[in-house]
Amino acid sequence: MSLQVLMGFLAAHPAKLVNLLALLITCPGGLLLHSARRRAAITRQRLAVDEGAAQGFDLRVPRYYYSLGFTCLAMALLLSWLSTWA
Repeated sequence: MSLQVLMGFLAAHPAKLVNLLALLITCPGGLLLHSARRRAAITRQRLAVDEGAAQGFDLRVPRYYYSLGFTCLAMALLLSWLSTWA
């Protein structure tokens, strides 16, 4: 019975389903941005202690995390805007 109620709710409110999808896309994007900030802080701390050059991997990974995180957030924002039109 509960599955029928759930399917009826989703069929009656498709905009809420699209908003739920946007929320599910937002969560990994936020986690990626948080991880990039944490990694950058660790790299800065390591550079301050070691006084050496940063490895290329330590500089490339946060940029990749930032781009992927902001892409997830932008896609979620577009989905949320689209749900207001539906």
